[in-house]
Amino acid sequence: MRRLLATLLLALVAACAYAAPAETPPNSYFDHAGHDDILSGGVKMITIDTPKGKFRVWTKRVGNNPTIKVLLLHGGPGATHEYFEAFDSYFPGASVEYYYYDQLGSAFSDKPTDESLWEIPRFVDEVEQVRQALHLDKDNFYLLGHSWGGVLAIEYALKYPQHLKGLIISNMVDSIPAYNQYANKVLMPAMDQKKLAEVKRLEAAKKTDDPEYMAILMPMHYEQHILRMPADQWPEPVQRAFAHINEQIYVSMQGPSELGASGKLLHWDRSKDLKNIKVPTLVIGAQYDTMDPKYMEAMAKKMPNARFLLCPKGGHMAMYDDQQTYFTGLIGFLKDVDAGKPLR
Repeated sequence: MRRLLATLLLALVAACAYAAPAETPPNSYFDHAGHDDILSGGVKMITIDTPKGKFRVWTKRVGNNPTIKVLLLHGGPGATHEYFEAFDSYFPGASVEYYYYDQLGSAFSDKPTDESLWEIPRFVDEVEQVRQALHLDKDNFYLLGHSWGGVLAIEYALKYPQHLKGLIISNMVDSIPAYNQYANKVLMPAMDQKKLAEVKRLEAAKKTDDPEYMAILMPMHYEQHILRMPADQWPEPVQRAFAHINEQIYVSMQGPSELGASGKLLHWDRSKDLKNIKVPTLVIGAQYDTMDPKYMEAMAKKMPNARFLLCPKGGHMAMYDDQQTYFTGLIGFLKDVDAGKPLR
């Protein structure tokens, strides 16, 4: 995910071109027996402990499947669950139970302003508390992290592998230095250099909130590498997610620039530790992503039980601009792991 686009996107009127589910889920998919969220339609506010006190985070369950339950970790940092709404068009038809979740500081969750809360270890502890509250375990718990959520998913898998049945790292590399290197050596040299110079000038002047900044980046960067559609066709859930992003969290961790990371995540690097992730893992990359797809393919080879999925038409939000490839591969992975099939 990237930073706030409200100034450009809220005025857009776009409809989501969702595909119909491939099949009708069985009656058991709608069985709420044993769930404690029936009155709220699947919504559960979970109280979490932090070094700064107790807060509440928002989750929502969709469906029922005793052996496949997917917790969705959104990007940003500081974005929202909303851009995952495309999953509604695919997961129910495949009988996949899944959970929307706004991390602390995002959307429907509490929004404290103490920047000491925006640290990777604390977010990992938060995910573990959410897992416990949702009664997920090694027999059914799949963790899907997209973008920043991929950082969080990797960290969780390294600390709590005993609780996972499967892991999905979507559109995220295992090293921010590698991400920055790709931006500097591949993405930026391919851009219009005069326009890039103006973007850098605005960044140096700390004017990333200037409308001109996003006006330049939208066609040059966002429509090429984030979501490969004209901005006026971006689906409504994406517009909402960008409009609701928590800028404090985003800038604190990612930094103000759209062309690389410079915040607290600057030196994050798990490239040497990925081999220690032994749970079944799917790495999803996209040909036009801000993340190097070849690097992501190599990530899958580091892990002993992993598969790589390339979305050849996709950008950073491949669940939209290469939707069929994304969901066919993702659902296939979930079904294969559930059936005990080899990933390679």
